[in-house]
Amino acid sequence: MGAAPAAVRLARWSARRPAWVIVAWIAFVIACFTAGTVTGVTQQTTADQHIGDASRAADLLRAGGLTTPDMESVLISSTADTGSTESRADSTTMATAAATIADIMRAQPVVSGVDPAAPAPNGHALLIRITLRGDAETAAHQRVQPLLDATAAVQRDYPTLRIEEAGTASIALAQDQTTGADFQRAELFSVPVTLLILLLAFGALVAAGIPVLLALSAVAAAIGLSAAVSRFVPVTGSADSMVLLIGMAVGVDYSLFYLRREREERRYGAGRLEAIELAAGTSGHAVLVSGTAVISAMTGLFLARDAIFSSLAVSAILVVAVAVLGSLTVLPAAMSALGRRIDRLRVPLLWRRTEKRARADRTTRTDRADRIGRVGPPRFWSLLLRPALRHPLITLVLSVAALLALASPALNMRLKLPGIEDVPRSLAVMRTYDRITAAFPNTGTAHQVVVRAPAGRNKDVRTELADLNTRLISDPLFVFTVPAAVRSSADDTITEMDVVTPYPDGSDQARQSLTELRKQLLPATVGAVGGAEYVVGGPVAIDADYSAHTARQLPLVIAFVLLLTFLIMAVTFRSLVIALTAIVLNLLSAASAYGLLTWVFQGTWANGALDFRSSGAVVTWLPLFLFAVLSGLSMDYHVFVVSRIREAADRGKSTRNAVAEGITGSAGVVTSAAVVMVAVFAIFATLSTIDMKQLGVGLAAAILIDATIIRAVVLPSAMSLLGEANWWAPKFLRRITYVARHSPVAAYRRDVAATHTARRTGDPTADRPTGR
Repeated sequence: MGAAPAAVRLARWSARRPAWVIVAWIAFVIACFTAGTVTGVTQQTTADQHIGDASRAADLLRAGGLTTPDMESVLISSTADTGSTESRADSTTMATAAATIADIMRAQPVVSGVDPAAPAPNGHALLIRITLRGDAETAAHQRVQPLLDATAAVQRDYPTLRIEEAGTASIALAQDQTTGADFQRAELFSVPVTLLILLLAFGALVAAGIPVLLALSAVAAAIGLSAAVSRFVPVTGSADSMVLLIGMAVGVDYSLFYLRREREERRYGAGRLEAIELAAGTSGHAVLVSGTAVISAMTGLFLARDAIFSSLAVSAILVVAVAVLGSLTVLPAAMSALGRRIDRLRVPLLWRRTEKRARADRTTRTDRADRIGRVGPPRFWSLLLRPALRHPLITLVLSVAALLALASPALNMRLKLPGIEDVPRSLAVMRTYDRITAAFPNTGTAHQVVVRAPAGRNKDVRTELADLNTRLISDPLFVFTVPAAVRSSADDTITEMDVVTPYPDGSDQARQSLTELRKQLLPATVGAVGGAEYVVGGPVAIDADYSAHTARQLPLVIAFVLLLTFLIMAVTFRSLVIALTAIVLNLLSAASAYGLLTWVFQGTWANGALDFRSSGAVVTWLPLFLFAVLSGLSMDYHVFVVSRIREAADRGKSTRNAVAEGITGSAGVVTSAAVVMVAVFAIFATLSTIDMKQLGVGLAAAILIDATIIRAVVLPSAMSLLGEANWWAPKFLRRITYVARHSPVAAYRRDVAATHTARRTGDPTADRPTGR
């Protein structure tokens, strides 16, 4: 036989040294996790973001020492009915409690100032505003717990009052704690759910447990590596969740592909090492290609030039790389060490079901090639495939039309960064925040006008800002009764003024006021000062700049990912048609996911079912990230299914019969893998934060669509319609194909295919691969 492919050589080496490989893998995982623990995690700060004028404004404010410190607010209100005698009596008690709170807070090291208690407009509440030392960059939320403890202690001393605290730092602390609890819950539920699904697929606990253990070890190693690498690429808060999300999905899928193929070969009479090699040459090769596709797709996120995407890309690349490495090394070693013991701890009912399916598969495989009505078990897939194989054009048109209809809501997609209104109200601090804003109505949002000019021009800058104030008073988009305060840095080079609007952050009016400020009002005023640089920051500017940046980068990332997908598929299958088909299917899958996300999260009908409050928008970074992830993950199924179709075609089957055999032959493993992915992603849809919830729903829906409608309806109908044209390639690629087909690796694969076919058709003279 010719030289074996790299995946086969690696599997053969690992299978011959199972104990050494397993020990080395355990040591590798421990070393990675320990390295992350020792180095610690470097978290991203706002200084890591350099997007638009809003980021520039933040940089200038930091340089001028004009950053706004974190603020906390303590609300003191009566629990009695408004107007009652008890409520009037509580007003004196509220004043006493307010004095107590103020004294305690002033003594806290993290507090730099405490404002006098302010009465609510309705007269039934007091508000004490507390200024913390430092700013958001000093992670004040990690030091706010003593203030919360003090507020709780005063509450216990005044049981007739409601005394509660909320603010930037306390909300951030609650979110951190919730994210950690969410991560633990996702990990807790994803493991048993995945194990249950694998039990249904294998019928034996040992076989079901191996993919779970491999996936968890890949997640542990990747978390450690991500922490170590964070010194160079700081991590975003959702990085660990992303590692768990992607790691469990691909880790289980890769193991599942490998194990099912090894089991299948053993059932056809292959020996222990031979079955592992045959699985490595087919499913192992598909895993290698799929992993390369996922990693390539993730590298496209670096083109977004965004610290968040870079962090998520690094996390995803690391966990996929570790999962592929484990699938090609420690998995064959474990299969070799266990042998037939891999089927131990059988669940009787499930085991009988899997064995019955396997026996039916063996008895029908020899005569199913020429009878589309009997393409083999399970019968469901035969029925599902029948329209695509008998009426491919009609099936293709109808299925694509259905997917486009599902994608149509995406035409009205609105993007928005998560804001305070998206923080779950299940948090006690958010209910406090809502009571504070109800008692002390918010006056709207504020734009930060920041000007940098030579110190000698500070007077001119202030004059123009005064002119800006005058213009704002008469502008219908702005409401002013007094001039806005102006601050300057110690060296008079940086000047800042807050421009208040009566509109909430996410409103269209707030964006209109930002546009008018940037395009008209500032050029007509501060723009007249020679040598002055002016920018506008604030929450509205951050949202607008980030959305605009993402919209600009999205086509570039999509083009890059599609080009890499095209190249990988063209090289793998030596066919431009297969590569183009993969691109079209990816676009259909992503578009359907976009449409579903828009339909679910921009409306309010799913608020109760998914436990969220609709902001009428999709999280800004989600479409770009979702496309990269889906393009990579969908290649798992596409490579696996098309590889099985190509195997059948190389054995001389017609395209129609090859499609039937390839899809039905891979139906069980693709279904099991898809169910695992959908289940894991659906768990993330139950998390608290809106971005993780939207990501979970988007990925779960897209994978479900991809593994059913795309792979079982659109793909077979398209390939049946194209016939032999599926394998067309231009002259230059045909020359490459000719060389590849006459290489030692290709010779090995042909020999394996011949052995495979002979064994399945019952030929006892079949040659077996050498080198075991």
